[in-house]
Amino acid sequence: MELAYVCDWEKRPKSTHCPSVPLVSSWSCRNLVAFTTDLKNDDDDTKDVSHMIHIIDTEHPWDVFSINSGHSEVISCLEWDQSGSRLLSADGDGRIRCWSMSEHLVNSWESALSSSVDGDPIVALSWLHNGVKLALHVEMSGSTNFGEKFSRVKFSPSLTLFGGKPMEGWLAVTVSGLVTVSLLKPGGALLTASESLCRLRGRVALADIAFTGGGNIVVAATDGSSSSPVQFYKVVVSVVSEKCRIDTELLPSLFLRCTTDPLRRDKYPAVTHLKFLTRENSEQVLLCASNQSGSIVECWSLRKEGLPVNNIFQHRSPVVGEKQPTILKWRILTTTGDLERVSAVALPKLPISISNTDLKVASDTKFCPGLGLALAFHDGSIQILHRLSLHTMGVFYGAAQRPGDDAAAAIKRPRTTGPALHFKALQFSWTSLALAGVDGHGKLHMLRVSPSMGQVLDMNTTLRHLLFLLEYCMVTGYDWWDVLLHVQPSMVHNLVEKLHEEYMRQNQALQQVLATRIVAVKASLCKLSTATAARACDFHAKLLLIAISSTLKSLLRPHVLNTPDKSPGDRLTEICAKNTDTDIDKVMINLKTEEFVLDGPPLQSLQQLIQWVGDFVLYLLANLPNQGSAVRPGFGFMRDGASLGMLREMLVMIRIWGLLKPGCLPTFTAMSDNQDSMQLLFRLLTKLWLCSRDDGPPQEPDESLIDECCLLPSQLLVPSMDWLPVNDGIIVKLQGKLPLRLQFGKASSLQGAGGSAPLDVFTRSPGAQKMDNLRCIHMGVSPTEESKACTRCGCVTMLRSPNKTNAMKQWEQRWIKNCLCGGLWRRMAPSFT
Repeated sequence: MELAYVCDWEKRPKSTHCPSVPLVSSWSCRNLVAFTTDLKNDDDDTKDVSHMIHIIDTEHPWDVFSINSGHSEVISCLEWDQSGSRLLSADGDGRIRCWSMSEHLVNSWESALSSSVDGDPIVALSWLHNGVKLALHVEMSGSTNFGEKFSRVKFSPSLTLFGGKPMEGWLAVTVSGLVTVSLLKPGGALLTASESLCRLRGRVALADIAFTGGGNIVVAATDGSSSSPVQFYKVVVSVVSEKCRIDTELLPSLFLRCTTDPLRRDKYPAVTHLKFLTRENSEQVLLCASNQSGSIVECWSLRKEGLPVNNIFQHRSPVVGEKQPTILKWRILTTTGDLERVSAVALPKLPISISNTDLKVASDTKFCPGLGLALAFHDGSIQILHRLSLHTMGVFYGAAQRPGDDAAAAIKRPRTTGPALHFKALQFSWTSLALAGVDGHGKLHMLRVSPSMGQVLDMNTTLRHLLFLLEYCMVTGYDWWDVLLHVQPSMVHNLVEKLHEEYMRQNQALQQVLATRIVAVKASLCKLSTATAARACDFHAKLLLIAISSTLKSLLRPHVLNTPDKSPGDRLTEICAKNTDTDIDKVMINLKTEEFVLDGPPLQSLQQLIQWVGDFVLYLLANLPNQGSAVRPGFGFMRDGASLGMLREMLVMIRIWGLLKPGCLPTFTAMSDNQDSMQLLFRLLTKLWLCSRDDGPPQEPDESLIDECCLLPSQLLVPSMDWLPVNDGIIVKLQGKLPLRLQFGKASSLQGAGGSAPLDVFTRSPGAQKMDNLRCIHMGVSPTEESKACTRCGCVTMLRSPNKTNAMKQWEQRWIKNCLCGGLWRRMAPSFT
């Protein structure tokens, strides 16, 4: 394991709040990390403590959003929902609050819903299961079909509405043995109910929640004493006559092995950690018992065993179809030896299949993600243990690492004695390739976890592992930031090519679903290397091109009600593909122009998008002669027949609309008054498109085309296309081995970090115009409007819409929740001159 970065709290005067001991943390599938601290004002005589929740996105860890949670007691649980857009927090007074993004911004949160069990502290909390479960098969990693690599497992939601739609809500367990459920009704109201876990209620010090494939919920609970049994309960939630009903049933329990061992009977008196190995597997549980100086960890499994029959019944004739009676019984899988005292436990979220064949292939190929669980110890170290055998897979000696040491030297150095700063909270990322830990001083640590757990692999195997996890993120929609942590610049080109090959092997329907997602993944990869940075520009431009094309085509309407099988947009694509004429007016004649008749206002309001299309075509053609050995932005389009064909279709549409509403046409600065700019660009674009059509072998542009493109700057003023968003994130800085040290609230602390110079295509001069990358308009050198930026690609757009027309509002509404690349939005402060 290597340290990726450390975020410190900024040093502040004693009169202001300073962070103290963090308690819990949680990592969402969108790479948002939430953790808690208690803040106390030293000058406040009342000694009131504010219980804070801090939320960051891992790409901009200094941009922390701190919420005064409103909880009156210590926050005991944090839990993200399956989409990564809502967060539950629960406290020691029995209050549960649901937080959601305000205006879909990751650094703006509000609490609209809450429930409480007055005075009864919450010890376990979970969202109800939505019925979606994937299994990742390492055995099938060489398959060409995504459906075989990542199969959908039959799994029932915890509660369903009419038609089988899963009902949203949460479930909590209290210290007095109460289970409370809150259901979100479709209208927004909250339906709550509480029930005792069993008839004889007792103290519950630790609990955890898991789900079964049949839609049931299983709760594990213990009173904290290692000599007491660990109890398991089945919980069934239903809605009867508009009221929530909870039914509970006692399941087989277990006693820790260490309490039955004569040598350890009284050595570990307290159970300090109780966790199901995965939230969808209620048949495997991890237990940790501790004393003041050490711990022991046990892994248990629930198995079905035959019930022995008394000898008197052995000799009677068996009844046809009768089977031997069975019973469910907990059996210990494995246990560790005596360990240092455990301070935190992190379990993997990657749903790797643990069948014998999958485990064997994972062992042979050294594919470790999802197989290891992490234990943080009071001496500051972290160990990753195999989730089934509990043997050590990797060690990180965080306490022994001094500033300036590399990670390899820190691992080789023996551990120091005496009190050490240790992790209070620890969380795995969703692909298990990173760990987030918060220590007792409120510092956030991000650690890389190697896919092979540090074992040396050949380059092809390493690429195959990373490719497998990138495909998983593409299929699930989860953020792939933690996978990029392990991509070195030399790997980028091969990963992009292999990812494209795998994508092209999928069926047409799946390709259509993943069309924009794979472009976003490629753009993220290409930013990691100076050799491929220009291609990142092309992938961002392609995302915008696809979006504009689908928007403009959606404006087309059939002129009669009894429409044929194909939409006007499909017919436009078909006719433009067949007609290879370089004269735009001859192509236009074959179209039914009545399908292009629109009112003036929609066309006029979309003029800036139309202008971008015109400028982009001009930029591509003018730069065709410059595409030599040094790859420049736009190079990727020169042999992309599909994208060139898309641009050609849009020029035809714009030409027709220009006859109806001349004001919507793109504006070009021509050197002569009689220059037909659209005709010229269409002719050159068609010649370039003919060289790279899908139905024929690719050809190099001929000399005459290059000569004509050389003359373009003397005929039309070529705009400087600044379509690439400025990415101020941290991932490009993490290629080196040395950890970064950052400060919360200070983006400037990133400057010069990592020892790598910023890439030319990502830099902007201080006096450069700021672009609204979604609306394709300039905002000025120092815009005063509030803006939001994408956490993944850096795309910037104004927070409030300056447009009043419906057509432009519809365009903006498409990106209200996510950016073009699928990334989340974060609020940017206005910059004044």
